Amino acid sequence: MFLAVSCRISISSSLFFDNLTPKKPVVDPSDLGARTKTSLNLCRYSVTIKESPSRAGRMRVANFRPGIRQSTAFAMSADDTELHFSVDSLTPKQAEECESLKDLMGFLQAALIGVGKSTDHLMLYDAFGIGPWPERLERLAGFFTRMGLDTIPSENWHYHPKHGFYPSVAESLPDTDTVTLYCISGSNRAIHNDDDFFRISQDLNSKVFFAENAPGFGIPVPETLVVKKKDLASAEVRDFLNKHNSQVMLKILGLSGARNVTVVNSLEDCQAYVAEFPDKLDVILQERLDLEKFTEMTADLTITPDDISIANVRKIMFAEGLWVGNLIGPDVALTDGHLETLLKVGEFARSNGFVLPEGINCGIDYFINGDEVVVTEINARWTAGLFPTEIIKMAGAGNETCVAFVDLIAADKFETYLDFIDKYLYTTSPAEFSVIPNGFSAIPQMIEGQEFYFGWQTIAGDFEAFKAVRAKELGDGVLMRAETISVEL
Repeated sequence: MFLAVSCRISISSSLFFDNLTPKKPVVDPSDLGARTKTSLNLCRYSVTIKESPSRAGRMRVANFRPGIRQSTAFAMSADDTELHFSVDSLTPKQAEECESLKDLMGFLQAALIGVGKSTDHLMLYDAFGIGPWPERLERLAGFFTRMGLDTIPSENWHYHPKHGFYPSVAESLPDTDTVTLYCISGSNRAIHNDDDFFRISQDLNSKVFFAENAPGFGIPVPETLVVKKKDLASAEVRDFLNKHNSQVMLKILGLSGARNVTVVNSLEDCQAYVAEFPDKLDVILQERLDLEKFTEMTADLTITPDDISIANVRKIMFAEGLWVGNLIGPDVALTDGHLETLLKVGEFARSNGFVLPEGINCGIDYFINGDEVVVTEINARWTAGLFPTEIIKMAGAGNETCVAFVDLIAADKFETYLDFIDKYLYTTSPAEFSVIPNGFSAIPQMIEGQEFYFGWQTIAGDFEAFKAVRAKELGDGVLMRAETISVEL
């Protein structure tokens, strides 16, 4: 059975530092053995995860997979921008979007209370430590506990400023075996202190690197042209636009959540979109896939030296041009053909040095049309969809059809929102649906003079029944975006 999801859909993310240019993999995919048994000596980097200078001799720092047995300190903020840019040279648009990503990271931080375990520690924005937010986090932890999760206890929560988050964390790391980051980036260099793995992370999170090197590895990608901004008026670009009837995606490096990805219909559209950037900007033009034929998907892989496995598969959901959530569950199809391609992407990442003995997470964005698979990019980091899928698994809801989405909650209705979760919590809900909370942010969002906060939840079961009850019991100002989402079996 397949699921059809409709919501308001449109897609909408630069520069390497001058001395960082993509390198072609030195591994010929035809030399690889069994697809899950590539040995580390094929990697073009020798990977050594360095100890944190704050806890020399004990602590290893990386973006480990969820669920490692060692104790870990989770330290996650917005890392995408400083993968490829210096924070001191951002354009106004980039600076605004980087700030927005920091706000969004708040609900990912809160979700880690449930993703982690009792021996772990969690670094949170200091906004969570004031006003009503400590009590609200305690309620969230209580929800996780009632669903059977082994949560990070409140005595292991630590508060740090949103601005200057990583330097503050680096000065006061708790005594754990490891530190788990969202992504190895320039933003958190004070913690990882690992230029080699940073370079790997830049390559494997680069749309340019993937577009230029994945086809040679046997990975199907849309037809792509990479040019500098200064060359956008070239005959090569005009020919590419004409070939694809001016139905092209324009991408630049940097931000996640479909930011800095847009549809362009003309050369003028291309030039207008990148107008504020310098001429040396890498611009990716890519064949736009027909969404009447293709379905947009995403998956997470776990990569170790000896194995590549599928952690989850999800249908990507967008609203108003931005990622809002995922469709998760047994009805989301994964055929043998899909599996083969996804594992090949994992081989590509591992052959370029993205691997850890404990396991490391790699996200994949791809489109399917029957057995046909086209991969658009990889994300060598934790992905936002990884959090709810882990919580769903730990809560025992893996066989449920689930919709995980982000929405807004009016400040004066936040306790009502939490009471709603309490009433319809997974395993105890009296309705045809249940709520699996993921997290929320303590950073206010001002919209037309009204204060809102982000909430992140998964609805298991009958989504239409949830929408009806939401409208009746919560009304305006709470989870209104749900009305734009429909799930049809």
